[in-house]
Amino acid sequence: GARTALFNYLLARRTGGTFILRIEDTDTARNVAGAEHKIMQDLRWLGLEWDEGIEVGGPDGPYFQSQRLDLYNTAINQLLQAGRAYHTFDTAEELEAMRTKAKAAKQTFKYPRPSRLPDEQDVRKAREEGRPVVVRFKSPDQDITVHDEVMGDVTVAAVELDDFVIRKADGMPVYHLANVVDDAAMGVNLVMR
Repeated sequence: GARTALFNYLLARRTGGTFILRIEDTDTARNVAGAEHKIMQDLRWLGLEWDEGIEVGGPDGPYFQSQRLDLYNTAINQLLQAGRAYHTFDTAEELEAMRTKAKAAKQTFKYPRPSRLPDEQDVRKAREEGRPVVVRFKSPDQDITVHDEVMGDVTVAAVELDDFVIRKADGMPVYHLANVVDDAAMGVNLVMR
């Protein structure tokens, strides 16, 4: 919270960057109505004023992620069309059974990617049956290396990558998808978390 905000504020000031206040409220189960007012109050108590974001505006609004769903859905649809994401229809009980089976076998659970990715007909059928419909990112089959300003090059082995959820059954994007899309759309080129 406060430490991360302070470091980002100081980094923006030192590098001539823009300090943006964006409210990440796509997790409807964890949202607290009006929490943004407390966040702003706390930032101001610390003496931090943001250059762009809620209450001050800017060129990249809106600054509540819950108001940017069209942007996320466009990105998810592009990933689906490119074959980089796919729908799944597992119930919570089915997922728990898979996790339990992996644990009993002393294995790390990885979502079992289907050999045939579901199509729109499969999606319609699942919805008609009342099954949850989520979208998972199709993780690459090769190692991924990213450059971190603190850690240097960090490589994640392909065998450690999982096909993670990017849109939940309630239709909301997950934090990881929304932040990446927003960072790209807002021109964010350096993030300290």
